[in-house]
Parts: sequence; C-alpha cells; structure tokens
Amino acid sequence: MKTLLDPAILFFIFGVLAGALKSNLEIPSPISRFLSLYLLMALGLKGGFALAHSGFTGQVATSLGCAVLLAVAVPMLGYGLLRRFLSDFDATAVAATYGSVSAVTFVTAVQTLENQHVVFGGYMSAAMALMESPAIILAVLFANALRQKQAASMAPTSSGDAAVLTIGTPPPAAGIPIGKILHDSFTDGAQLLLLGAMVIGILSGDAGKVAMQPFSGDLFKGMLAFFLLDMGLLTARSLSQLQGRSPWLIAYAIVAPLVHATLALLLAWMLAIPAGDATLLMVLAASASYIAVPAVLRYAIPEASPSLYFGLSLGITFPLNLLFGIPLYSFVAQRVLG
Repeated sequence: MKTLLDPAILFFIFGVLAGALKSNLEIPSPISRFLSLYLLMALGLKGGFALAHSGFTGQVATSLGCAVLLAVAVPMLGYGLLRRFLSDFDATAVAATYGSVSAVTFVTAVQTLENQHVVFGGYMSAAMALMESPAIILAVLFANALRQKQAASMAPTSSGDAAVLTIGTPPPAAGIPIGKILHDSFTDGAQLLLLGAMVIGILSGDAGKVAMQPFSGDLFKGMLAFFLLDMGLLTARSLSQLQGRSPWLIAYAIVAPLVHATLALLLAWMLAIPAGDATLLMVLAASASYIAVPAVLRYAIPEASPSLYFGLSLGITFPLNLLFGIPLYSFVAQRVLG
C-alpha cells in the first residue's frame, strides 16, 4: 500500500483514469521523448558513478551474466509456449516483447528501492542495457527461419508452360539482414544514451556525481512522475487493442512475468546475489518492452500483429508490474535472500 501511495505511482494511476474518461489531457510527443531520454541519462549516470566507486568485481560479473542468461532463456521459453496457440510469427513477436525489458519499469523499481533504503548495485543499469537486444536478435533469426521454411514449401511445380506454386499465397518477404538488426539494436538512441551516460559517470567518478546531483538526482523523481502520467494515458488508450483477444493470451500477460521473475530469483539464490540486485533482476525478467522492441518488430516482422504484442505488454503487463509486481518482487527477494 505504501508503494501505491508514492507520488510517481499515483500520477500513473491518475493518467490511467484520465485516459479511461476520454479526457483531452495529453503530453506532447517531444516532451514525452525528452522525459524518457532524461530518465535514461540520469539512470546511466547513477550506474556509472556507482561503478566508479565499486569497481568491476566478481559480483558485478555474476549479476551481468545472469542478466544475459535470462535475456536468452525468457524469449526462447516464451516462443515454445506461445506457438501452441498463436501463429509462428505472432508467437515470435510476443516472445521477443516479453524477452526484452521495460526501461520505465526498471527506473520505477530503482526509485522504489531507494525509497525503501535497499542497497543495490548501480551496475544493474548495464544489466538492463544488455537485456534489451538478445530477444530482438532471436526474434529476427526465428522469423527469417520461418520465411525460409515457407519459401521451401512454395516450390514451383511444372504445369505445361506455366509455373504453379504449391500454396496459393504470395511469396514471403525476404529475411531481414541480421547485421542491420544488430546495428539498429546497439545504436538505438535511447540505449546509446544510457551506455554513454554510464561511461561518463565512470570517468567522472565522485566529482562528477557531485556536479550532476542537481540534474540527475534532485530532479529525478519529479521527471519520473511526469513521465508516468504520460504512460498512464498511453496505457488506458492501449486497452482497446485487447478486445476480443483469447483469454489464454490475457493469462500469459499476467502469469508469464511471475514465472520469469521466479527464474531470476532462483538464479539469484543459487549464485548468492544480494537482495537489491536480485529484485532488479526479477523486475527486468518480468518486464516487457513496449517501445524499443515494437518499433523494431514493425519492420522486422511485418507478418505479426502490432496490436497484439503492444497491447499485451502495455495494456496488461506494464501496469501490473508497476502497481503490484515491483513491491512483490522486492518483498520476496528480501525474504528469500535477506
């Protein structure tokens, strides 16, 4: 309950209510973009300052290694399950969406841990950056393989002088070059800003932390609240995209994050990762992308339905994680790991 009364969370709830009431309240797109870039820049600086203070230790390597493992395992598990009740392309897109991460969910979790005075490593910002791209790369590989399989099943057969396809549908689009996806993933402006700010934080150290405190520290919570207001409005408007969807998909959007968070907790328990870092690993594993991955999937997998993977991640998983998931993951991690 205390978490729900946090001003930033209350602004999110207010945004959902305003959107549900069809209010004309709107955050201009350039301001929304600025707020998201500010949050990533501030988060990167915080992570860099923390890394400059602690150095690259075995604990850092363990936590980042777990992040990469989860980033590969989650989309593969999701695809194996989702293909049972979705088309292969839709299953690939949804699995990629849930295999990647939500920066806003992570930023909110960081703020929650700071409010609770729970110690965590600033290097977890690097974990977030590492977990964004593997799901996209796997999705493109899966989609290209599916297109090649379709092309093979559409081999022409001779019928007089004309060539007839064995399936009466147009040939599939050519596979998207994996090199282009790698380039776009690693040079995406938001991710590049996060990593660049982290490097700057490492290089400037404690002196940089003091100099940037008014910008990256004092303003952070207010900026987060303003951005969550915008996200609340967007969440309310995305709910219409879920009308008529299978109850199994709705169940997946609710249950899958809990399963993914449990996998992260098991890894943290096995490797003795501290509770604060474990909480953030759980949050990252449980989150789903609604910005970076959908933007790539729209052109990388045009055969998939954007309203499906966008609606599930933003309409269901994001608000559930924000309102209930983060406090739950924090509570469980602290009880299990101390």
